[in-house]
Amino acid sequence: MTAGASAAAVAVILLGWAVPLPLAAVAGGLLVAGLVGALSWRDGFTGPRLVLVGIALSACAASLTSFLLVRAEITDAQRAVIWLTGSLNGRGWEHVRPVGLALLVLTPLALVLGRRLSLLGLGDDLALALGARVATARVGLVTVAVALAAVATASAGPIAFIALVAPQVALRLARTPSPPLAASAAAGALLVVGADLLARTGLGLLGWSSTELPVGAVTALVGAPVLLWLLQRSVRGRTA
Repeated sequence: MTAGASAAAVAVILLGWAVPLPLAAVAGGLLVAGLVGALSWRDGFTGPRLVLVGIALSACAASLTSFLLVRAEITDAQRAVIWLTGSLNGRGWEHVRPVGLALLVLTPLALVLGRRLSLLGLGDDLALALGARVATARVGLVTVAVALAAVATASAGPIAFIALVAPQVALRLARTPSPPLAASAAAGALLVVGADLLARTGLGLLGWSSTELPVGAVTALVGAPVLLWLLQRSVRGRTA
């Protein structure tokens, strides 16, 4: 999803299309998600097929982004690379309002549909036996997830590792069998704000006051080791 949103946004930046950047990013994310669903459907969805198709389309979108960057002027390419890293620099209320409106609509839907996640995790046959509408629930969840990811990418760029680390942090804090949606959202927001604060002030403490990193660089630098540590602990817990 983020790869499709990034490719569409970079195309707008580098090709000069008369399309608002947030709208292009949302459209790119929705397009790739639709392709994943269409190419993965074989009398239903399976996890491995979705993952493989998603990886393939993500690679295609990333290749398109790289091609556009190579062909672009250096100044335009620099602007696009900064956006691709993910940044909150220069964001104002004009960026907050559309995101807030999207959250007002999508967050209640995510919380309502999220009640079906536990049933879907049991497998399609058992979920159907327990009365869940598997196809409807899955389509609804994927649609809301795609829209949320695309809106976030459109507003701040593809900020790395937040979606991977935040649910793991929320899972351990809440001590629940599966990551709670509301706690995961709150953890993600706190991680982004903390990373942005570190990006703006942390380097000044090291004497690099003239340098301000994009928030995506900090989340990748900190998030990757944290995620590896959490996964390692999880593996040890299962083998103990």
